[in-house]
Amino acid sequence: MARRLDIELTSTRDDGTWTWRAAGAKVPKGVLDGSLVPEGIGIGDVIRVEAEADLDGLEITMVLPPRAARKQPQTLELLGPGRDEPLVTQTLASRGKSRGRGRDGDRGRGRGRDGDRDRGRGRGRDGGRDKGKDKGRARRDDRGENRERPKAPSRPKAPRLRPRRVHRQAALKALPEIQHGLAEEVLKGGVPGARQAVERMNEKAAAEGMPKIKSEPIVALAEKLAPKLKAAEWRDRAEAALAGINEIDIKDIRSVVVAADTGARDDESRALADQLREGLLARVDAEHRKWLDELAENIAEGRTVRALRHSSRPPKAGAPLPPDMAKRLADAASASLTSEVTQDRWATVLDAIAFSPVRAQVVPEGLPASPNDQLLAAVRKHASKVPTIAASFGIEPSPRRRGGARTPPPPPPPKPTAESETTTEAPPEPAPDVPDAGNEEAAG
Repeated sequence: MARRLDIELTSTRDDGTWTWRAAGAKVPKGVLDGSLVPEGIGIGDVIRVEAEADLDGLEITMVLPPRAARKQPQTLELLGPGRDEPLVTQTLASRGKSRGRGRDGDRGRGRGRDGDRDRGRGRGRDGGRDKGKDKGRARRDDRGENRERPKAPSRPKAPRLRPRRVHRQAALKALPEIQHGLAEEVLKGGVPGARQAVERMNEKAAAEGMPKIKSEPIVALAEKLAPKLKAAEWRDRAEAALAGINEIDIKDIRSVVVAADTGARDDESRALADQLREGLLARVDAEHRKWLDELAENIAEGRTVRALRHSSRPPKAGAPLPPDMAKRLADAASASLTSEVTQDRWATVLDAIAFSPVRAQVVPEGLPASPNDQLLAAVRKHASKVPTIAASFGIEPSPRRRGGARTPPPPPPPKPTAESETTTEAPPEPAPDVPDAGNEEAAG
């Protein structure tokens, strides 16, 4: 990998070569061809060079010219309109044109007679809400209208997996320093990421007119480093997942368990993978029991839409609902689809039913008298998932292929021609009964 660095010349040799080391450090160090060193350079001088990384270390390919000292300070030119104008201007508003004055001349937008700021819409002159609206709202509350059910407490999100980098840093430390850059690329994107990094470096070198580097030995080294680095990275993730087996998001724990087939490469890592599998099974069972309890609670409290959506996200994939709970959920969903329910509510419940495991058991108790376009669009959208409900609206689900594309209807049968209408074949005559020879002998 080509890169630029500052080196310090440490000594000369009889064969015309120079020894060097990184400026201000002991490593990296190496040998430089004396023909590349310009005249006037001596031991202890620091020069800027271009180096290529290979399997043996750094090879100096070019000595860059020293940077020229700047005689004048760098400045920025300010471009203006081309005419002389004052640098700072100000415009004061006239006293009689200020906006938002109150009746007593107080400044501020929306102030009342007492100078208090009115921050909301629909407030009266005294800074309070409109009394007529408050009275109307109170009357609706007395009649039982506009009454909202208490919202269920929101479930806190599980923390994500945040592994430490103990084993990763140890694996990097065990490698030579010249391989650290390649190892970082392997940890980021694997061997394909290292190959892309080499391609980017070659594109940059071609743009600058410099020679390209050979990608084959670097990719081969990346393939050699990848298993050890990935195993160290998996070990960090596995230890963090085992430490938070009861709190961390279950999806992250599953991803670590799945990656154990390639990440666990020694006996200690395999034992760690077995502990993770056992902990994951116990966690899934506990989450499933908790999921059933929360589903039963939502059904009992009348939160039908929440219960339907909750039933579509079981923590244990493929686990069916208990029959009694499935019947209770289907009955609650059917009771939520009546002719007295608003059409927006109808569409909301229908959307939740379409993804629940009881969608085939739900039968509406009533339909809206005149469904609007939004409700009909929702029924057409979910017709393939709830064909019984769609049929009650007179909507047939469109047949679909596996990829989601609609299956074209079958071609119509060919029209009969005049010859086929006039020409009819006579029905075949029945074959005569031929007695069996064995039966005749038996009869004789």
